[in-house]
Amino acid sequence: MSDPNTPAEPSSAERGDGTEGPGEDRTVELPRQSDAEPFDASPFEAAPSGAEPSAAGPPRLGPRPLERPEVDPDAAAAFGRPGGVDGGFAARRNGNGQHTTLVAPPPAALASAFGRPDPSAPPLQRPSENGTGKGAAHEDTFWTDGAERDPWRDPESAAALGPPPGAGGTEVETVRGEGARLSLREVFFGRRVEPRALAVLAVVALLIGAAGGMVGRFTAEGAAGLTDPDPTITQTVPGRERPPGSVADIAARTVPAVVSFEIRVGDEGGTGSGVVIDPSGYVLTNNHVVAPAAEVTGAQIEAIFHDGTRAAAQIVGRDPKTDLAVVKVEVANPVVATFGSSAGLVVGDGVIAIGSPLGLVGTVTEGIVSAINRPVRLDGAGTDTNAVIDAIQTDAAINPGNSGGPLVDSTGAVVGINTAIRSIGMGEGGSIGLGFAIPIDDARGIAEELIRTGKVTHAEIGINARSVSDGTTDGAQVQNVQQGGAAEAAGIIEGDVIVRVGERTIAGADELVVAVRERNPGDAVEVELIREGRPLTVSVVLASD
Repeated sequence: MSDPNTPAEPSSAERGDGTEGPGEDRTVELPRQSDAEPFDASPFEAAPSGAEPSAAGPPRLGPRPLERPEVDPDAAAAFGRPGGVDGGFAARRNGNGQHTTLVAPPPAALASAFGRPDPSAPPLQRPSENGTGKGAAHEDTFWTDGAERDPWRDPESAAALGPPPGAGGTEVETVRGEGARLSLREVFFGRRVEPRALAVLAVVALLIGAAGGMVGRFTAEGAAGLTDPDPTITQTVPGRERPPGSVADIAARTVPAVVSFEIRVGDEGGTGSGVVIDPSGYVLTNNHVVAPAAEVTGAQIEAIFHDGTRAAAQIVGRDPKTDLAVVKVEVANPVVATFGSSAGLVVGDGVIAIGSPLGLVGTVTEGIVSAINRPVRLDGAGTDTNAVIDAIQTDAAINPGNSGGPLVDSTGAVVGINTAIRSIGMGEGGSIGLGFAIPIDDARGIAEELIRTGKVTHAEIGINARSVSDGTTDGAQVQNVQQGGAAEAAGIIEGDVIVRVGERTIAGADELVVAVRERNPGDAVEVELIREGRPLTVSVVLASD
């Protein structure tokens, strides 16, 4: 494509000399028919009807008229040429024969990076010298002097064969194969080894042997200290003294009075513990231990003593409200436990729990009294136990199967009946140092009543309460009052908060239950309460349940 700014060469017609200019094509223009002369569709005229065609040729039909359908105005507006444009390209709009550029010039950075190079800039190739095509010599060449004579760089250099590797006077070391090994006879008598070498070998062997002997001697002397024939050993005495009051002494005296129970109800079974309280064979235990067999025909309760004696047991009486029960075992001259007093216990006293946890008969664990007068509501799942006990808390290990066994003090006297534990998680759990026992002062009277009548009556105040606290005072708020009960007769109404019963402070609903049940039916007791923010004291005559 020629540069539009370069003047065009004159054609031969313009020069008038009939010669061709450089690069000019020879073209022959065909004569065009004048627009004034009509175009003859056929050089022959049509023959009249029935006439023979002329010798010039058959008649020819004229061209069919060109049908141009009308253009839809909407389609013409969308796809038609712009106004003022008739051909396929827009008309030239400037004087130098080029179309105007409708696109904005590119940014300077893009034009510099991707545009055509500046003709005035030096080229990347080295300039030729004298038109020979060989690069001119420069001082900054990247090859070394004499590199042009290197045969590896000269494609016209001839091939030559050099000497083989190792030639040129280098001595090649000959690798010798392994020779035959010498026998002991050839070494000493065959004169195959120099006598000097044999002497050196003997000296080396003697030195190695001497070093090994010294190491062995030092090792033996060090081990001799561990096997001294005359060591000093601690002295022992023939017998071991167990002073009175030791755990061993208490266990030896109390374990024979403890029994283990096995309860079978159909295909199910359970275990528990008990303590003999009467020479006639009466055994005190928990209600939840024997309750599964209380009202089931064919249930069996078997007592196992410390010496392995087994005997059938019969339920004498049960008290679900205190979780106590008495059974009778037909045995001759059983060992009876000694009763102590739970009223004299203080926090920190040493205690021992005895029973059959998880069926392990005669297990003894030691601990202390962690708390006293601790109200604990028992969850007798699967039984009719619905008890709130005024418990002795201990850290002696108590586990399932210890229930009904005795808690004894440092004298060996029974001070409680192991009943419950507090554990983490659902279902049965092991001891975490939170065990609870029914005080023996409460259990003794209930056991005597069960042996005498087979049932027990308790004092009743006739209200239902819940634990409340206002941040400074705790108490049991009355939820409802039973009609005809002791509380209604004393004038207690719903909404009253009971804070004291007799001499005992009430901190919650469970403590109110144990405070009332530790008294007898018919006792008159002073009850302090708060009604609408004002303190009030009433006298209540406790009824019987």
